[in-house]
Amino acid sequence: MDVTKDSAPGFWKKRYTLVLMCFAAMVISYLDRVNISIAAISMQEEFGWNEEQKGWVFSSFFAGYLGMQIVGGYLSNRFGGKLVLGTAVIFWSLFTILTPFGAMISLPALLLMRFSLGLGEAALAPSGFTLFSRWIPEAERSRTIALFSSGAILGTVLALVFTGRIIAVYGWESVFYIFGSLGFIWAVFWVWLVHDDPEDHPKISSQELAKIEAGESFKDRPKKIPWLSFFSKPQLWALFITYFATSWCLYVFLSWLPSYFTKAHNLDVTGAGLYSLLPWITMFVMIIAAGWFADFLIGRKVALGTVRKLMQSIGLFVPAAMMLLMRDVGSPGHAMILMCAALGCLAFAYSGSAPNVLDLAPRYSDILYGVANTFGTLAGFLSGIAAGAIIQRTGSYDAVFLVTAIIQIVGGLAFLFFGSAKRILD
Repeated sequence: MDVTKDSAPGFWKKRYTLVLMCFAAMVISYLDRVNISIAAISMQEEFGWNEEQKGWVFSSFFAGYLGMQIVGGYLSNRFGGKLVLGTAVIFWSLFTILTPFGAMISLPALLLMRFSLGLGEAALAPSGFTLFSRWIPEAERSRTIALFSSGAILGTVLALVFTGRIIAVYGWESVFYIFGSLGFIWAVFWVWLVHDDPEDHPKISSQELAKIEAGESFKDRPKKIPWLSFFSKPQLWALFITYFATSWCLYVFLSWLPSYFTKAHNLDVTGAGLYSLLPWITMFVMIIAAGWFADFLIGRKVALGTVRKLMQSIGLFVPAAMMLLMRDVGSPGHAMILMCAALGCLAFAYSGSAPNVLDLAPRYSDILYGVANTFGTLAGFLSGIAAGAIIQRTGSYDAVFLVTAIIQIVGGLAFLFFGSAKRILD
């Protein structure tokens, strides 16, 4: 151990800075991803899109996001999370700023901008997992992943709060310019504050370094990746299926919630944003609470597998019930209450399947997350297109809610019966 390192324990640990910066990157990524769910209402009027075309605008992001998940995990595993994540933020921020130019050229040009945005954002979570596997002790992983994941919800909330207001004052184009610039500001602090490995940090305390090193170290990068094992074990297929189900529900809400309030309840853009807001605030609070609750149960010696399955069951079965009830709502207030319950319980899934990646294969968590989130991204891509097609043909959201509920039930059962928290890849 380097004796020149700061030995003062202090309250604020260097790993907290790492987690905070990753959290901030997640917030920015969802600002840049979700703003179009509000902006598309104005863009649809200006460019004359139908519902299917709007669905393609939403889903084009996921085409890029899908293609780079595994590649992002591989690059992070080989070259380190700091370089890959920093480069990714700059890349996607550039294409956020270019989005209005694409829209004004043509619909295919806009799809290309959204596709490129997805390519950049795909590396965010895998590279974050690379850093967490080197920096975060096992006893803190549930709440670390929960906090990291909650950045997606906070970014969504902020997008819903500010996008409509910015559009009302400055026009829909300005949203992409303002949000896109945040990534470049973030990158300055990322280069300055973050290090790939704890022992590389010049000011880490000896106590913190000892705490991190007391667990297993996964800083050495494996020379051979067990690709076949990722697809040959039922525990991993259970993880992939539940990722698909969780993401289907999440992305239906992300893409279509404002449009639902606009079309089904005749609210304007501002009203749709406000009614969409409280469910996401509920999820933000609950995702952090669920992470602490999961770590509390683990600290009380509840079996790790039991904790993961409990969290995932709450996270899928309860929202499925809410989706079935959504088909009978008659007011926006009633719909908002059910959506608060659905997203508040969906939050528990991020202390189930998400940290399960670190349980099953901590040394390959970045790549395994990339594989798992490929399935999750596929759900995002398909859900946008499917929801748009269903709404275009039926004029209603009822069938969208029914399909979502069925997928969640299947995903919950798969993880309940076949999921595991025992390490299967060393």
